[in-house]
Amino acid sequence: MPGPDPDELARQSLNKIKQKFIVMSGKGGVGKTSVSVNLAIALANKGYQVGLLDVDIHGPDIPRMLGLTGMLEANANRQMTPMPYSANLKVLSMESLMADKDTAIIWRGPVKHTAIRQFIGEADWGDLDYLIIDSPPGTGDEPLTIAQLIPDAKAVIVTTPQEVSLADIRKSISFCRNVNMSIFGIIENMSGFTCPHCNRTVDIFGTGGGEKTALAYGIQFLGKLPFDPDMVKCGDNGISFQNKFKSSAITEAFQKITGEMENIT
Repeated sequence: MPGPDPDELARQSLNKIKQKFIVMSGKGGVGKTSVSVNLAIALANKGYQVGLLDVDIHGPDIPRMLGLTGMLEANANRQMTPMPYSANLKVLSMESLMADKDTAIIWRGPVKHTAIRQFIGEADWGDLDYLIIDSPPGTGDEPLTIAQLIPDAKAVIVTTPQEVSLADIRKSISFCRNVNMSIFGIIENMSGFTCPHCNRTVDIFGTGGGEKTALAYGIQFLGKLPFDPDMVKCGDNGISFQNKFKSSAITEAFQKITGEMENIT
């Protein structure tokens, strides 16, 4: 006798989730995973029930950035149980299924599609206000799978100000429009560095490129995130930057961005 339809299991799980966002980038190295983590933490800190799904199959970093260790467990219904980060935030990542965290995942597209569908339909997410999905860079299998499985997912596209990133962000915009995925907005990350000694702001990667691209394409610009070495240190040590630096410019920016996410009806 055949088992439950995996697509139906995914639909049932998604019906319990109010808002779904996929965080994308046209290229690597723009801080997309850091943005995903901090969006989820900011929403959870506001009292919402949040899930954070890491679909970066080949480079899953979210557990390390949150200080989560160990392996995923299953509940009585043999569903994967996402790892609790706090009372309001739970996390599921490929890394939490790997006994050896340094093992390379060598999978083709169909296998990745099946795994991501299982992460959605065969995991005990429960009732969520928000699901934040961290996707690998580019426009390949993983974001395409999300577009197919979660047609109401909204894209948050992350870029840095320099032209090489902006050229790739335009590909992400093209991808979303080709697969009929709604683009919620663009975030310009690493936008300026303020010297802690002289308080002078230096635009290491330029500035304003993300905002100009958003304007040119008629997309909401969600804001700029300055470069802060403490963000890097917190991510490396599994510490929440926002909880440690509550009055920082980055924390205030995430408060504003998640405020826009709260305004969706």
